[in-house]
Amino acid sequence: MEFKENQAIYLQIANRFFENILKKKWDSGDKIPSIRDMAVEFEVNPNTTMRTFNYLQDKGIIYNKRGIGYFLADDGFERTIAIKREQFLEEDLPVFFKTMQLLGIKLDDLKAYIKEKPELNVQ
Repeated sequence: MEFKENQAIYLQIANRFFENILKKKWDSGDKIPSIRDMAVEFEVNPNTTMRTFNYLQDKGIIYNKRGIGYFLADDGFERTIAIKREQFLEEDLPVFFKTMQLLGIKLDDLKAYIKEKPELNVQ
């Protein structure tokens, strides 16, 4: 995995977890891969993935069964949506609107673009 310079690696790995949860790769109660397996997959130090697991556990997304491993919380999907929505509204959307303003793109331009691209599935 290629990491961005402007965000901590453990958060970028957490975003990959969020993506897997939102794509329903893991359902509530599913055991998720181990810290070591994730470290190998992302080619990072296990301490970095441990930090990701701690972050996700603090957010209530996953929980640990001692000696067995980590599991997706019963409300992990809903918590993930809430976290990602807040992140989008607070971080991504302001940048999006600023870019629109700089480029002179109006909301009507967006509406026309969306109408031309039904595959975007935006209502």
